[in-house]
Amino acid sequence: MDRFSFSLTACDGAARTGVINTPRGQIRTPAFMPVGTAATVKAMLPESVRETGADILLGNTYHLMLRPGAERIARLGGLHRFMNWDRPILTDSGGFQVMSLADLRKLTETGVTFRSHIDGSKHELTPERSMEIQRLLGSDIVMAFDECPALPADRDRIAHSMRLSMRWADRSRVAFGDRPGHALFGIMQGGLERDLREESAEALTAIGFEGYAVGGLAVGEGQEAMFGCLDYAPGFLPADKPRYLMGVGKPDDIVGAVKRGIDMMDCVLPSRSGRTGQAWTRRGQVNLKNARHADDPRPLDEACGCPACRSYSRAYLHHVFRANEMISGMLLTWHNLHYFQQIMSGMRSAIAEGRFDTWEAAFHADRAAGDIEPV
Repeated sequence: MDRFSFSLTACDGAARTGVINTPRGQIRTPAFMPVGTAATVKAMLPESVRETGADILLGNTYHLMLRPGAERIARLGGLHRFMNWDRPILTDSGGFQVMSLADLRKLTETGVTFRSHIDGSKHELTPERSMEIQRLLGSDIVMAFDECPALPADRDRIAHSMRLSMRWADRSRVAFGDRPGHALFGIMQGGLERDLREESAEALTAIGFEGYAVGGLAVGEGQEAMFGCLDYAPGFLPADKPRYLMGVGKPDDIVGAVKRGIDMMDCVLPSRSGRTGQAWTRRGQVNLKNARHADDPRPLDEACGCPACRSYSRAYLHHVFRANEMISGMLLTWHNLHYFQQIMSGMRSAIAEGRFDTWEAAFHADRAAGDIEPV
């Protein structure tokens, strides 16, 4: 398999399951992509990430261009070799991080100039430079360079930003060039404005991409507004290409997005939560900091097969977190990533068997039941 392709195998309502084929392996959809910001999924070995069921990781263009540098990674054999992950990698374009993290940024038609949040050094990121950095990294799925305004924003600001992003998408497509086996995804913008979302989708489809992202959501608008947008936005995009919702999210966000036609998602939540003593389980969120767990010999989730649940008690997980031991973040991150991949696996099977509604009802019922009673 030396080309990039996508095939749908089943639909259940708007929910879809399928396979993205890449030279580095298959990606089963719906897919959740753990975030490897600085060429690592924090607190996890690459082999362990794979064991959780992940088919693909996400890398951050902004962070990697600043440290250790895209040119250095290229000299060292590319991002896959550098971080010891031989399966597919998607890199974001850097646009979102520039807007949210960089200092003293200046936006023009050409691109964005900014100062690094690390050392204050000055940089310029344009569609062309973003494509160059992602080529040096060697990622399998490359994201077009875009601007993502934080919500809420007024309609004129959203429209101006969206149209700028569409011009940048065109430049990204030209700069990406012909790279067999690699894919370029366009990013739909338009805030919560239906007509702007449709205009953006039409512009992207006219340019032509191997996949399409729904950008500019999960940026402060709330779940109800996000789902309202997802009720129509995925339908504006080509049905025969993957649809990627960027930066989402919590388990119920993920399920709601798949229900509305999304194929791919990413979020730092499983790893970030794990490092702060938070576990995501079938029965909702569990805070291992709480004293109620100090004498609890039971596992975090008796039905979970991850190492944290197989081999350790809640009491131990509580202890190592309170003692600031590194194993705490390792075990809870592994559990969280495993749980997120179990959600994806469950949805893939349910969609294939035409029982997504039943699966979704059981998912919500488990969460509504709440955590097990204290000992």
